[in-house]
Amino acid sequence: MLKLICFALLASQSFALYPSSSNVIELTPSNFDKLVTKGDEVWIVEFFAPWCGHCKSLVPEYQKAANALKGIVKVGAVDADQHKDLGGRFAVKGFPTIKIFGANKNKPEDYNGARTAEGLVDGALAAAKKKAKASFGGGSSGGSSSTDDVVELTDSNFDKLVLQSDDMWLVEFYAPWCGHCKNLAPHWAKAASELKGKVKLGALDATVHQSKAQEYGVQGYPTIKYFSPDDKRNAQEYNGGRTSNDIVQWALDKFSENVPAPEINQIVGEKSFKDACDKPLCVIAILPHILDCQSKCRNQYIQTLTELGEKFKKKLWGWVWSEAGSQMELESALDLGGFGYPAMAVINAKKMKYSILRGSFSKDGIYEFLRDLSYGKGNTAPVKGQELPKINKVEAWDGKDGELPPEDDIDLSDVDLDERNEL
Repeated sequence: MLKLICFALLASQSFALYPSSSNVIELTPSNFDKLVTKGDEVWIVEFFAPWCGHCKSLVPEYQKAANALKGIVKVGAVDADQHKDLGGRFAVKGFPTIKIFGANKNKPEDYNGARTAEGLVDGALAAAKKKAKASFGGGSSGGSSSTDDVVELTDSNFDKLVLQSDDMWLVEFYAPWCGHCKNLAPHWAKAASELKGKVKLGALDATVHQSKAQEYGVQGYPTIKYFSPDDKRNAQEYNGGRTSNDIVQWALDKFSENVPAPEINQIVGEKSFKDACDKPLCVIAILPHILDCQSKCRNQYIQTLTELGEKFKKKLWGWVWSEAGSQMELESALDLGGFGYPAMAVINAKKMKYSILRGSFSKDGIYEFLRDLSYGKGNTAPVKGQELPKINKVEAWDGKDGELPPEDDIDLSDVDLDERNEL
């Protein structure tokens, strides 16, 4: 009997955050799949640890959300400290982690909204609406397709995801009943996929999340706003076309405008070279040895490259330089040995082709050379061996003038200059 009492106490402590009378349902490995992944209901699930301070702070808001969502969305909690395998199955790495099991139960969405009852309810209802639309072909932006790449935005998660991020955003404010929104949906979804990694696309149901819609003066549907990474508070009106190609091209133009000028890095090893040249094209300058062109001279060349990097920054090319003689295999592979220094080549690492600057190594000469390449003009040749050459590890330039190595002093004290040696 004593053992049974102890076991019962331990069991109750393991789920002590939420009492049995709560609308928060205890989930364990024995009931999780039956209730959550194989059930029809949408679930919002917290993975917690009983000792976690943030988890304890969340309890009252999570219970309020569970009460509000009763009969609409199921609310559960997993003691992931006790049930580590269940937490590991869903990549839980910290506490509390909240996931929403909606349209795709095998790929739950991370809940990143406010940890308030209102935020949790908004997130759960958005997932329920998304699941309902998916059942008859509706998408996340009110139309005919659905994609994980379109971010579902709400009043509670908007500031964190959009305004407080460094990302560039296009946000559609839509109404589920709007015919134009439904027509836009597949194009919005396709554009979101094509722009992944560059520009984020979001969708906000303005009929539910009216606060943000009012804040940004939304009066018709769909309304699309552009949020620049440099000025998030002053959203701009999107004035492009409504096809996926129109959206992608417009967004890429904006992305290019915000691209910083490339760094002109010295090749000091394999990593610095490959990082820079894992781009559409890689501009490689071979500058004279520091003894032939001291710091002032070298910095002038680097400044010229920097200015040209700014002019061509929208191309997203890589830019590197090396000191003459320090990367001989690279010079040989690009056939730069017979041109003197400074010299330049541009390489396409994917196609293993390169082109050599045959004009003057000046701002105008390099500009013309690069402009022709950007238009697909110019002569190219295959990289020798059809692979990137070996890159030597060298010391980075310290920015100082070069100095000749000190000459050894010769001690002539033991030499008799008058001594005559006879054969």
